[in-house]
Amino acid sequence: MARVMVAGSAALDFVYQVDVLPQRAEKYAARAVDIVGGGCAANAAVGIARLGGKSQLLARFGKDEVSEIVLGDILSENVDTSACVITNGARSAMSSVYVDASGERQIMAFRGAGLAEDPGLAELSADAVLADTRWPEAARQVIEMGRALGIPAVLDGEAPVPVELAAAASHVVFSEQGLLDFTGMEDVHAAYAALDLPGWCAVTLGADGVLHPGGVMPGFKVDVKDTLGAGDIWHGAFALRLGEGAGEMDAMRFAHAAAALKCTGFGGRKAAPSRAEVEQFLKERA
Repeated sequence: MARVMVAGSAALDFVYQVDVLPQRAEKYAARAVDIVGGGCAANAAVGIARLGGKSQLLARFGKDEVSEIVLGDILSENVDTSACVITNGARSAMSSVYVDASGERQIMAFRGAGLAEDPGLAELSADAVLADTRWPEAARQVIEMGRALGIPAVLDGEAPVPVELAAAASHVVFSEQGLLDFTGMEDVHAAYAALDLPGWCAVTLGADGVLHPGGVMPGFKVDVKDTLGAGDIWHGAFALRLGEGAGEMDAMRFAHAAAALKCTGFGGRKAAPSRAEVEQFLKERA
């Protein structure tokens, strides 16, 4: 069982199903609502655990009702939360998420207040590490520790991406927005071609797949109900497969399958698939 340390954001999401995304300052009626754990790192950690990996989360919280709900949910998914940092008087992160009839989403995020800056991580025992950019100090520490151990150190490249952090990672997988913000360019393909980083780099293109050093690996076509958390599940699955010793092409295809299956269910990471589901999905599309 591969071990993956995941560092970054954890939040509570209030997810509303709507016919169309809000455009004006007026009242809107939701068809359904769900309260789920969210945050890039927390979603990835849960996704890894469901896929058969041993995940440990390094995230920060305030000592409040939000952290109690989020940590309780993460623990129920067999994720190790012993490295998480809880600060008295701080406010934990939370978001309101609107998901329209096509599965696309709009997010209003509160990223917390008064949260810890020092992750206080004394040691690392893992086969791979994954970090988002929402807690830069923690990301920097786990990536540096991962590189020192000679294991894959993956950065989820959501904007803003510090140059020194991208340069330290063994693998950087940008979102389209993250890549354009990082390069200051307006075309994804031109921005990707202009990258000058020492590690392996790719950029996720949503339903179109992933642009990587060998070209574009298309995504799988599925009946999309909810894209919330799909990118996080992709990053978690990718890091897990690298930690298991797979190459990038194998890891990307595995991540494509995990993210596609997640999109077929509503409720963010609640729809994250199991290892058996992913392997069956890939077998059917071999």
